[in-house]
Amino acid sequence: MPLKLDADILNQATHCRKDFSCLSGSDKCLCDVERLIDHRLLFVIPGTNKTCNYKMSFGFSSYYCNCPVRIELYKNYNI
Repeated sequence: MPLKLDADILNQATHCRKDFSCLSGSDKCLCDVERLIDHRLLFVIPGTNKTCNYKMSFGFSSYYCNCPVRIELYKNYNI
């Protein structure tokens, strides 16, 4: 089932090179979430989705995702 988000959230994801494939309902393209802090800092599990422009290193072994679409998907759909 395709997922829906507000257009303003989609417009914020200007560096998406996967054509919003995360909205297809398949979780294959999504990084696995470790935790969300303060509703805006999304830590992801290392080793998942290695080719995303929004995945950033946080120290030596942690990563976070700054994609507005991914953050909203986690907050709204818990995926």
